[in-house]
Amino acid sequence: MSLKLNKFGRTGLKVSEVALGTMAFGRWIDEQKSAEVLDTALDAGINLIDTADVYGKGSDLNDPDQSGQSETILGNLLGARRQRIILATKVYGRVGKEANDEGLSRYHIIRAVENSLRRLKTDYIDLYQVHRFDDNTPLEETLRALDDLVRQGKVRYIGSSNYAAWQIAKAHGISEKLNLHRYESVQPEYSIITRGIEQELLPFAASEGVGVISYSPLGRGLLTGKYQFAEAPPEGTRGAAGEARIKPLLENERNFRIVEGLKPIAARKGWTLAQLALTWVVSQPHITSAILGSSNPLQITDAIAKVGEKLTQAELAEIDAITAGADFDAIQLRETAAGKA
Repeated sequence: MSLKLNKFGRTGLKVSEVALGTMAFGRWIDEQKSAEVLDTALDAGINLIDTADVYGKGSDLNDPDQSGQSETILGNLLGARRQRIILATKVYGRVGKEANDEGLSRYHIIRAVENSLRRLKTDYIDLYQVHRFDDNTPLEETLRALDDLVRQGKVRYIGSSNYAAWQIAKAHGISEKLNLHRYESVQPEYSIITRGIEQELLPFAASEGVGVISYSPLGRGLLTGKYQFAEAPPEGTRGAAGEARIKPLLENERNFRIVEGLKPIAARKGWTLAQLALTWVVSQPHITSAILGSSNPLQITDAIAKVGEKLTQAELAEIDAITAGADFDAIQLRETAAGKA
């Protein structure tokens, strides 16, 4: 199979409908295993590689000085293949213990991009994304710094991650007023079990020509079927490792009701749950690319195997009904519990 290339927002850039997320590089897998994952992704036709300056062992050890391993490993592995890919990284998170080692101030952005370029062993970053909204820094300061990087040739495009629609709209207004380069993309969480961006962010992105590069299409692993409600996570999983962002998902019975509802659809099509979950995301009309994080090359080849087939309108409607039913049941349970309190 070959992955489709999608237009990146309003730009002329083309990116693969599935991207490779490299949060595992240097955190859960070493350089040799990372090379196997990267090789598999590139061979499969993935041309968008996503990382961040905070990805590394420090995320688990609460030690910001141990950040950057993902970028370092990518820099070691890409070599001449750098010219084949769209390389994306992010800035915002704490990467040191000094007061200005985080955020979106001009001071931090300029230092961070130089460090990322050094680790990635490249002269430019294709897509430089702000990882979070920074309440402590004026948007104008952030946007002027990013605009300088584009004009200097160190960055090709700028984007946002985990932004609400109003935050991008406000940034776009400043960019237009000051004739600055604007955020061309947003990177939100999106999966069958996490669909909040459908209310405002996706319609906004479609209206304003903003590319949507979504992450966690497999629901942080829940949509593979490897977890069971009220049972200990299997050894070797991110849930067993105690990752904070997975814990609330594992404690919500609503998510497991959805997984159970999806199993007959996957069985009927002869697909794995992971294939169904990933294909559902890329079947959504306003998704530019879905980031598939992996610590095993087999996870990539399995998950993308059915992406080219998409889903029928009837199947999409069936999945909508499953999530709506689970949401209704969850509301009923909360109301019943509140009434008994």
